[in-house]
Amino acid sequence: MSSRGLGVGLTGIGLAGIALLCAMLAGCGSDAGRGEAAQRHIGLSTSLPLLWAESDDPRELLAADAKPSWAGALLAEHGQLTPLDTLAGKDGQLPLPGDALLVMIQPRALSPQENLALDAWVRGGGHLLLFVDPMLTQVSRYALGDPRRPADLAMLSPILAHWGLALEFDEAQPAGERLVRLREGSLPVNLPGRFHLLGNSGDGFPDRGNHGIAAQDARSGKSGDALARCRLESSAILADCVLGRGKVLALADAALFEDPDAGVSLADRRDLLSRLLSRAESGD
Repeated sequence: MSSRGLGVGLTGIGLAGIALLCAMLAGCGSDAGRGEAAQRHIGLSTSLPLLWAESDDPRELLAADAKPSWAGALLAEHGQLTPLDTLAGKDGQLPLPGDALLVMIQPRALSPQENLALDAWVRGGGHLLLFVDPMLTQVSRYALGDPRRPADLAMLSPILAHWGLALEFDEAQPAGERLVRLREGSLPVNLPGRFHLLGNSGDGFPDRGNHGIAAQDARSGKSGDALARCRLESSAILADCVLGRGKVLALADAALFEDPDAGVSLADRRDLLSRLLSRAESGD
């Protein structure tokens, strides 16, 4: 593991630190939920400091009272959490079981090999929950240009375009957190993007209710791309896609993972993320 996958530098931490992190994550879940969660595999790729707080001192990361963020702890409660530094192993394949859930939260730019591995893994039956933010509003202690700083801009255009999606951003929209209604509850967003279908062919999904955009249900993409069958919901902030035997549930904002404020409580954020994890896992 390294800063590329976890959003924090690990230089000097070594194997002992990695072992401590894994033990810490394993103890985050409650006894009641560990049996079922132990059967799930969850991979995490993120530039955000979800597994520990930002720090310039590795000793702070390994302190006895060091804890993951609420989101990191919640992911560990839902399954066997594996932080991923790369999406392409030595064999060129994504290093997760085919029936696992991959959670990507504002990841860094993917290499061509990672794009290929991710595409093949999803098409083969993998499920992906993706948060991709075109203008991240989360505050970081690290300066612009510091490799430990979370990715300020979304950098997944190649793989999204391959699946027939484009991420758009309205520069004229006002800043500030607001709520967007999803089927799972109210999603806090701040300067969100919206998805756009690059192509339109084939039949769409049946209407699922008031939050969908039925007119944009379609097989999306362009010639040569592995077409995803996508449905846009909630003003196109959410894309629910089927790709081969797999599924992609994508959201065009990552403000959910910012520190809770008066608008959306920690309990509500946990509940919403849990519901999104369940939706991504189930394929419904």
